[in-house]
Amino acid sequence: MKVKKISVANVDVSALPRLLDEERIGFQPIDHANWKAYPYKPKAAFRIAHTENAILLHFNVKETSVRARYNRDNDTVRTDSCVEFFSIPAADGIYYNFECNCIGTIRVGAGKGCINREHAPQEIITEVQRWSSLGNKPFPERMEKTSWDVALIIPYTVFFKHKITSLNGKMVKANFYKCGDELQTPHFLSWSPIETPRPDFHSPYFFGTLAFE
Repeated sequence: MKVKKISVANVDVSALPRLLDEERIGFQPIDHANWKAYPYKPKAAFRIAHTENAILLHFNVKETSVRARYNRDNDTVRTDSCVEFFSIPAADGIYYNFECNCIGTIRVGAGKGCINREHAPQEIITEVQRWSSLGNKPFPERMEKTSWDVALIIPYTVFFKHKITSLNGKMVKANFYKCGDELQTPHFLSWSPIETPRPDFHSPYFFGTLAFE
């Protein structure tokens, strides 16, 4: 998938959806329910672009219930209504997980596998700009159909195990997810399909490819 480069400086994260509209960047579905035990498929999609110094992400979700228990970064946000971006930005096999619940609480880690992953320090995580249509206050599971959006601006400096100065012309392996491990109806969706016996997002072998302009 091609990732468009945008020439813009100092964009406010709350204005990111409008900017991506103006740039005519469309949404890509996160719609692979890879495991028969978890057939529920909320409607989830993402769109992505990049600038000279950051990745721009916008997720849109429509689901039958929504939860935001966690409001401290690096907590287990995957158990809430959560969207995720995993990527391998360099040739050494280290991949990053960016996990964000529906109120913009994020978890960032890095490593070559799911065991012993290194969490990004808080001073790094605060560099990620976030906006959520549901605000930033935690709440218990709401049993009602809900549509929500989150937008993220991820500076290259947040890839804390590397020194990335540009993604121009790069091919990056990545995947995008929608999950809710502890919701009344647990679900595990991916953009690029995954062929493992049980839900496992830490499967870089199944990452798709992003072609950065």
